[in-house]
Amino acid sequence: MNIINAATSAAALAIISFPASAQVSGPIAAPVGRPEPPQAPATTAGPSAPPRSLSSADVRSGPLPTTLSVADALAEAIARSPTIVAEQAEVDAARARLRQAGVRPNPELNVEVENFAGTGPYSGLNGTETTVSLNQRLDIGGRRRARVSAAEAALAVQELRLAIARADLFQNVRNGFAAALAARDRLELARGNHQRATDLARIANELVDAGREPPLRALRASTALAQADAALRAAEADESAARLSLGVLLGGRVAPAVLRDSPFSSAAAALDPLRTLEVRLADAERTAAEAGVAQERAATRLDPSIGFGVRHIAETGDRTLLAGVSVPLPLFDRNRGNIAAARAGVRAAEARREAAVAQAAATISNAETALAAADARVQAFETAAVPEAREALRLTDLSYRAGRSSLLELLDAQEAFATAQGELIEARLARATAAAALSRAAGQ
Repeated sequence: MNIINAATSAAALAIISFPASAQVSGPIAAPVGRPEPPQAPATTAGPSAPPRSLSSADVRSGPLPTTLSVADALAEAIARSPTIVAEQAEVDAARARLRQAGVRPNPELNVEVENFAGTGPYSGLNGTETTVSLNQRLDIGGRRRARVSAAEAALAVQELRLAIARADLFQNVRNGFAAALAARDRLELARGNHQRATDLARIANELVDAGREPPLRALRASTALAQADAALRAAEADESAARLSLGVLLGGRVAPAVLRDSPFSSAAAALDPLRTLEVRLADAERTAAEAGVAQERAATRLDPSIGFGVRHIAETGDRTLLAGVSVPLPLFDRNRGNIAAARAGVRAAEARREAAVAQAAATISNAETALAAADARVQAFETAAVPEAREALRLTDLSYRAGRSSLLELLDAQEAFATAQGELIEARLARATAAAALSRAAGQ
């Protein structure tokens, strides 16, 4: 059987292992204007994969830190999100399919026994002929190369989907953190308003008792205090709900007790719509569709199979060598339907890319406009409206205590100051939301 062993070795040498493909790299999200651990530099190929695969056992559990900054919140979110684990598993699956795509087809071992259990000289096993052959399909039509290209494109698509899931998660965390900060500031404003209303009611009662104000003024001050008390209770509930919502978003069951704010800093670099994650994903999907066309076309090419074997003739005890070639004949199935479907998929991918480019440009433009407007509002309220309203309230309060201003004038001054502070809080929230949208468009 040396000939059989030689044939087996020759077929084994034809099986060439395919090296694992290098993964595509790209940025991991980072918050705007806040320090983050250094990340891998971006490349044009796609987002970077994490240093190791994540599983459900890698999801962080347990209570959240009692004090959180934006950077802390982003780190907790990426460590606790089951969505990220699921997307990472899809990347691992695509990488495994890429390894499998490079494997050559297995050889076939055929054993045939002829001329037995017949009549005459072929009765029993006297005329038996046994043939042992090894067949190997030759990959000369480019099928393996097409499979590998399609698997590489699918891996790039899945890695970009992982990057999009991260960017979406980071945007949600930034928005949730900004909403919690706004709720905290509204609570501080409500406490200040309540304290001023309490002081005003006390002073009004004293003035009424001294005969300097009519009883109606004390009733008006008491009404303002009741309104401030109701607003304080509502602000406390909103602040608690906002912190709890942030905790749930981060995967914790208990809301963080303290939120640390950071100085705001917007990204100065202009964003290119063609470099957004959605457009890059559309490009990768178009590449994958084109690879699908190449794979379907490669399926129509003829890959012959060659075989070598040994035949043993029991009657004479002789052995002979066999060699054969088989080629499929594309008489009926030429894979035309699958090729047409794959080409239609390319057209659909191209149309989706055009839509993604237009949507990305609109998203970036809207976010930049919203950020500029919100930043201008913040500057106006911080530098003029709030300081002026605070000074007006101080002067009116002094004038009221001296008896030169009425209670209504003081209430108007307090309302103007509270309104200016509330507008500043909303402007800061709008600015943070627009900045989060820009960071999302930048893939951060």
